[in-house]
Order: sequence, then C-alpha cells, then structure tokens
Amino acid sequence: MGDCLLSLNAGSSSLKFALFRQAGNGTLEPLLRGQLKTSTTEVHLQASRTHGGPLTGMSWSAGQGGDVLRLLQWIRTTAGGGEIAAVGHRIVHGGGKFTQPVIATADIIARIQAITPLAPLHQPLGLAPLIELRGDEPELTQVCCFDTAFHHGLAPPVSRYGIPREWELAGIRRYGFHGLSYQSIVDQLSDHWPELAAGRVVVAHLGSGASLCALSNCKSMDTTMGFSALDGLLMGTRPGSIDPGVILHLLRSGLSTDDLEHLLYHESGLLGVSGISSDIRDLLASDAPSAREAVELFVFRSARETAALAATLGGLDGIVFTGGIGEHNSTIRQMVSDRLGWLGVRVDPEANAAGLQIVSQAQSSVRVMALATDEEKVIARSCSAALEERQHPNGPEG
Repeated sequence: MGDCLLSLNAGSSSLKFALFRQAGNGTLEPLLRGQLKTSTTEVHLQASRTHGGPLTGMSWSAGQGGDVLRLLQWIRTTAGGGEIAAVGHRIVHGGGKFTQPVIATADIIARIQAITPLAPLHQPLGLAPLIELRGDEPELTQVCCFDTAFHHGLAPPVSRYGIPREWELAGIRRYGFHGLSYQSIVDQLSDHWPELAAGRVVVAHLGSGASLCALSNCKSMDTTMGFSALDGLLMGTRPGSIDPGVILHLLRSGLSTDDLEHLLYHESGLLGVSGISSDIRDLLASDAPSAREAVELFVFRSARETAALAATLGGLDGIVFTGGIGEHNSTIRQMVSDRLGWLGVRVDPEANAAGLQIVSQAQSSVRVMALATDEEKVIARSCSAALEERQHPNGPEG
C-alpha cells in the first residue's frame, strides 16, 4: 500500500486537490496543492509543490470526461506523487446517518445518493469524482468526508423548525454545513490558542458560500445554515435566510420549481442585489450605488447573525474570520467588526490591513482573528483515521 493521501474538494467550476504523505506518528507531510479549473471549452490543471514552486500543468478539452483519472495519472507520473493509499472526498450532506467519515462502498454510495434531494446541486458534485475513480480503479480506497458531520450534535431547540413533528421525523431539521472548514479552525485553535479553543467563539466562513458557526469548547452549538446551503448569510449568488412567504409568492406568481431553484442558487445574493457581480472585490471597487448596497447587506447580515450566535453561546470570547473573503478581505473584516463594537469588538486597523492572524486591539474584550482554513488537510486526516480503523477495528491491539 502507498503512503500518500489525495484530498479532492469539488465545486461547480473547479476541483481543488492536495496530496499528503503519511509521515508517521499521525502526522501528514503536505506535498502539493492545485486545482482543475473548468471553462466552457477546456479543463486546466495547475499545481504547486508545498516546497519547491509551481509544477508543469496540463490542459484538455472540456466535456470529454475522465478529468479525475487524468489528474490521478498526472500525480503518479509528472508530479512524482507515487502510490496513493486513499482518496478522500468532500461530500456536502450526510443527512442524519453519516456523522463521521466512511470508506466508500457500493452500499454507502447508494445511501449518499438517496439523500441527494437534501442538497440537489452540491451532492452530485462531491460524488462525481468518487464514482469516476471507482469505475476505473475499484480497488482504490476512497473515503467520504461529510460537511454536515461537524454539526451532528446539534439538538433541539437549535436543530428544530416550527413545523409539524412528523416532518421533523422525516428529516426536515437544521443540519449545518462547512463542517470541514470549521474542523480545520478547531484544529488550529486547539494546537496554538488552547485558551480560546476552550471558550466561546464564532467562526465566520465567508466566501461565495458563507456561514457562521458558534463554538463552545470546540463543539458546534449553533450555525447559520440549516436544512440547506441556501440558509443564513447573504452569499455570492444565494439569498440566505428569506421569508418563506416570499417563496410561496414567487411560486404563485408563475415561477416553476426549477426556475425558483435557479433563482435562489444562481441569481440572488450579492449578484442579485448589485446586478453587477457575485464577487465582493468587484463590488468594493465599484462606484455604483447598487454595489455599495449589496456590500452593506452582506456586512449587516454577517454582523446580525454573529450577534445571534453570541446569544446562543451566552457571550463571546473570539471571532475567527476564514474563507476566501474572511481570510483575505480586511475591509469586510473591519466593517463587520465595527458593527459589533457594542459587544466589545475592537479591531487594530494596522494589524488587520497587514493580514496578521490576530487583528484585534489589546483592549478588545473579544479576540478577532483571521485564519486560513484547510479543508483538504482535514480530509486527509480523515482518510488516515479511516485506514487505521480498517486495519485495527478494535484499536491498536486489534
């Protein structure tokens, strides 16, 4: 068996990947990272070694299929990745059954496919690379890592909607998402800031998809996404929380369910409000009033939901910004934090602009941080643990 672990994180137009070597004592040595970016005409592979700079990538025509198989072959040959012990996949929804990583089997895949209606757009994206690899290399160990698993401990009243109980028993409840990202932040806090890890922290995963998570002693106590990835914060093309009456009104106005789904997933959020772009950077650079209004709504909703999660926690010791916007956009961090000044949040403008890990002032009663999330490393760790469990199902002594 090889000693390398490949993590795959599939999105709508790209597939991020990272390769790690199991270095012993439970540690993982990062070897390379990259992504497959798909346009209407071609797929482009780009990657860099963790230590050593960019690697020579490759491109091929889009729509041919076999993209992940090409990636695997490239890793084994051009990138010198060697033998791969397992491939891990980010799967968005685990429903109420999958609360930890599992090794993929035909039965497991069928059970995951059965809950696709809970995440109709995201679930097929995560499953597609797994199914492609399984068809060509059935003996290759593959591990499913679920975004919802991090939140599986959520219980009433947090997990409950105000609907007839039979629908809750049928699975209509709050699940939460972005769990791999939150686990990455928990790992970092536990390793480097244990006193904060033991406290009450809101993690703000802000990107094209966005959510918040309330942590108490590193456990998820509440989160802004619920039954679906549409809930909570304003996002790039998704509206976040919306009055259910709006949905009823749109349906009665003549929209089909397919048209409504497209509107909610692809035409709303920052793009819908601004009419310009789903990218917060474009909107911050624009002089258009609608761009400013979209940014203001994003900030308002982020701050309001942070305050709500502080109420769940009974106080607030820290805020951690992560995700593409949270980690890299100092303007948004400052704007959200300014709205939370009444909670004792004080950001140091210089530290924030410099992109330091701790961006709060010394006198701030709430520590404010900006940390990079590493979902691929969390996936690789899950692969390693799954392999160990298979080898020693009853512990090290077998």
